[in-house]
Amino acid sequence: MIVITTPTGQIGASLVRELLERGESLRVVARRPEALDERVRERVEVVAGSHADPAVLDAALAGADALFWLVPPGRSAAGARAYYLDFTEPAVDAIRRNGVGHVVGVTSAGHGWAGDAGVLSAAFAMDERLAASGAAYRALSLPFYLENLLGQLDAIRDQGFFSLAAPGDRPFATIATDDIAARAAGLLAARDWSGRQDVPLFGPDRLTLEELATVMSEELHRPVAYRPMTIDQLASAMRAGGAGEQAVRDTTEMFAAQVDGIYDADWARAETGRIDARTWCRTVLAPRAGGLS
Repeated sequence: MIVITTPTGQIGASLVRELLERGESLRVVARRPEALDERVRERVEVVAGSHADPAVLDAALAGADALFWLVPPGRSAAGARAYYLDFTEPAVDAIRRNGVGHVVGVTSAGHGWAGDAGVLSAAFAMDERLAASGAAYRALSLPFYLENLLGQLDAIRDQGFFSLAAPGDRPFATIATDDIAARAAGLLAARDWSGRQDVPLFGPDRLTLEELATVMSEELHRPVAYRPMTIDQLASAMRAGGAGEQAVRDTTEMFAAQVDGIYDADWARAETGRIDARTWCRTVLAPRAGGLS
């Protein structure tokens, strides 16, 4: 039995499909079971509730062989580290109580980074706790998700630009969430591994953000430009949107670490996903943007 957290999220939903196609027995933890695809609900066990709840975790992990662990976005959280660990500490205890043998976690690339990387450092702290649970642990260590750009879909579609707090003329590491799900499925289905290991997984491209904008333009058949913002501009925009100071620090430190090269060492040794930026733009971005014009 494999337990999946966040089964309605971008990674979790894709992972559930992958594992069902492999014939695996699945139990999913869902805060809103009604959000599950009806065809999925018919084929999995469902435990309703949050995977931050010890009682929910015990119900989900009873008799389980493996756990897929992902901390969902905490947009209203006061601080990233406390948020990640508040989610994870009950899981560590539940993994031990229920004797779960294998855990695959979604985390960031850049383990061993000396500085404070905000949200990324919070993910590294999560890894340390999960690795101490007694289960074999694989940390899927990832760069920027291409799907994060869907949060700027209106600007891309209607105004012809997207922005990040990163220079446009340097290679920018990305990964598609379907590639994450495929790698997680392989690990969870095999369960022939032991100990702890970080597993860097990066997309096949080494595009700059300006080059990514060109690919978007070609696939959407409309001009799309990349407009970089500074860290200070990002902080101002977050404050204007109501973010607290710790959340601002966590996010700006993350982008600053990305600019300073936190992913570089892992990028040099990472496994390579299958989905390049052009394929992602054609199959994911273009349909969301209303098709080609």
